[in-house]
Amino acid sequence: MSKDEKNLKIAMLGHKRVPSREGGVEIVVGELASRMAQLGYSVTCYNRKGHHIAGSKFDTTENSISGVTIKEVITIDKKGLAALTASFFAALSASFSKCDVVHFHAEGPCSMLWLPKLFGKRCVATIHGLDHQRAKWGKFASFYIKFGEKCAVKLADEIIVLSKNVQKYFMDVYGRKTVYIPNGISKPQQVSADLINEEYKLHKDSYILFLGRLVPEKGITYLIEAFKKVHTNKKLVIAGGSSDTVEYEKQLQSMADDRIIFTGFVQGKMLEELYSNAYVYVLPSDLEGMPISLLEAMSYGNCVVTSDIPECTEVVGEYGISFEKGNVDDLTEKLQYVCDNPEVVDEYKQKASDYICKKYNWDNVVRETLQLYADK
Repeated sequence: MSKDEKNLKIAMLGHKRVPSREGGVEIVVGELASRMAQLGYSVTCYNRKGHHIAGSKFDTTENSISGVTIKEVITIDKKGLAALTASFFAALSASFSKCDVVHFHAEGPCSMLWLPKLFGKRCVATIHGLDHQRAKWGKFASFYIKFGEKCAVKLADEIIVLSKNVQKYFMDVYGRKTVYIPNGISKPQQVSADLINEEYKLHKDSYILFLGRLVPEKGITYLIEAFKKVHTNKKLVIAGGSSDTVEYEKQLQSMADDRIIFTGFVQGKMLEELYSNAYVYVLPSDLEGMPISLLEAMSYGNCVVTSDIPECTEVVGEYGISFEKGNVDDLTEKLQYVCDNPEVVDEYKQKASDYICKKYNWDNVVRETLQLYADK
């Protein structure tokens, strides 16, 4: 990078809060911002005000990233208004700032992309997934998110997508070229089952793990239905909090039997232990952007079972097992197979971490993103 390029001032918005694990967007923004700051760039992240999406008990006193400026923006902390108001005030603040590049994350916030464009800012949008397709949204929210998608198509200087499938969507629907830059992952340290043993009586290889937000498009109903038909002494652990989906969470709990454990939102050591000691990780999603949890699970050396949507199979390649999306019988068969064949599970485990950490590298993601910021 030249000296002039290093002087680029970057603003990021569209996430809830960083540092945070409230969703994949927050993890990505945190990784990008911290790594760019370490390289000497000036980075500002616009955080929402309000409580953690999984509840105020998860509010953290950690509200800084070394070298990154964190600014809180006005937020009406109510369902349907939080994202809209935070995006508007973040875009407005960025427009009047000295930043050179405004990086919008997710489709909905892109509805405010016109604001910094009026002030001559270079605008880059990352589409983390086709959010208007998510089942949890009502008509207005879906309209707002779709409007954001169209604003990105029309106004963004560059659009980043996380999967080839979404890249094809933008070309087929809008004739808009996009840049494919998938998320990254770092190789973690595996840890022993201490907290999870104390809290849930779980030990190494004693459970199948789902970890993610409890939202309809994650396919958790299929997973519960399938697991209840599997003959095994292993538990099913469903780890994650709701995201404006409390009724759905109650529905899931009503479906469960005594072999199924709901942990709620997890982070820190509990999260590390769940990933480190799982027998198999399952992601039965109907819809994804690029699932960070899947990258994380494989980075911990897990055998993974995923739905056959392109956003999952692109990540897994030949290093995991897939089932037909939405097909409970097929998922049951695959879960029974892995429970009955530990040697197959071990074979996948041995290859998963090296494969995923070589294929998806944060240093490459940061370098390619910075190049888009600098291109004119």
